Amino acid sequence: MGTAGASADAGELRRHLGVFDAVVIGLGSMVGAGIFAALAPAADAAGSGLPVGLLLAAVVAYCNATSSARLAARYPQSGGTYIYGRERLGDFWGYLAGWGFVVGKTASCAAMALTVGSYVWPGQAHAVAVAAVVALTAVNYVGVQKSAWLTRGIVAVVLAVLAAVVTACLTSGTARAARLDVGTDAAFDGVLQAAGLLFFAFAGYARIATLGEEVRDPKRTIPRAVPLALGLTLVVYAAVAVAVLAVLGPDRLAHTAAPLAEAVRAAGVPDLAPVVRVGAAVAATGSLLALVLGVSRTTLAMARDRHLPHALAAVHPRFQVPHRAELAVGAVVAVLAATTDVRGAIGFSSFGVLAYYAVANASAWTLTPAEGRPARIVPVVGAAGCLVLAFALPVASVLSGSAVIAAGAAAYGLRKALTARA
Repeated sequence: MGTAGASADAGELRRHLGVFDAVVIGLGSMVGAGIFAALAPAADAAGSGLPVGLLLAAVVAYCNATSSARLAARYPQSGGTYIYGRERLGDFWGYLAGWGFVVGKTASCAAMALTVGSYVWPGQAHAVAVAAVVALTAVNYVGVQKSAWLTRGIVAVVLAVLAAVVTACLTSGTARAARLDVGTDAAFDGVLQAAGLLFFAFAGYARIATLGEEVRDPKRTIPRAVPLALGLTLVVYAAVAVAVLAVLGPDRLAHTAAPLAEAVRAAGVPDLAPVVRVGAAVAATGSLLALVLGVSRTTLAMARDRHLPHALAAVHPRFQVPHRAELAVGAVVAVLAATTDVRGAIGFSSFGVLAYYAVANASAWTLTPAEGRPARIVPVVGAAGCLVLAFALPVASVLSGSAVIAAGAAAYGLRKALTARA
């Protein structure tokens, strides 16, 4: 009793998530709206090279996940790479990673909210998006355990819908294995851009690391949960991509706004299309739930170190969650959801998140064998892959992302200068 009270008074979070819950939260972040929306623009960029882009995104994601898992086991605190960068590379790199994550994932939250709105009520997408943000912020406010239970239900629904899509496509008479062949339309730069777009859908494994302070036995749980969640997601994505490509082919896939719904119609099962729409809305809701959860935890960590307003470091005495950080993140996301565009938000988010993982891989490089260092090639490939994919994104995303990262670095320098004068 006394120890628990002391922990709560110290502003620490309660550890009550096991391997299963951690994996489910990771799946809820990854098996989300990305698989319903990202295939079309990825096919537009890579053509028949879409499967290669998916594989490349998975390789980079695996390296990032491995580096993140080893670091999270070593530093089981809320904040993810913000903590790792600070401890392994120095305060500036930790800050820059946290800045990239908070800014990039806040934009991603808005994109997911708008995806919910576009599927639920296309004519009022912004209004529905704001309502979704408010509702899920309320769920997170009363405790991560309730969020984990809700995420379980969401993951179950989405996996059932995706299984129905794969089955309908692969058992139809319109599926053709020849449509999976990689042709001359698969340019190298297009495949890289497709990988960058598809990476957006894989990046949810960070949620597990950012929940490090709420996981039981983190040294055992996190290294198991991260690769397991990523591996399950890759299997699901590969199955869906193959099924949809076999029915639509790369050209038709590239020019459809709702690829999975179009695929089941082409497969001769039009009655399944409304179910796919519901599944997409549920998937985006699951992603939004986990994203708000992760951003608020990184905000908490940065506020503890006064890189963000210290008032955001408060932990609710009853629910044991960073309630002020969650309310602040929810408010910013609601404003963005009311005013921004989905595609712009996704590109901007991808750049910030790839920068975040570049720092994670650099941090993992500094681990010693006794600290659980991964094979040297893992952080090298991860860091290089992050930088290549980041700068392969559309020019507007690269320019806006670079500008915001630079602004964050300038703010850090200004704060250090003012502190030194004081």
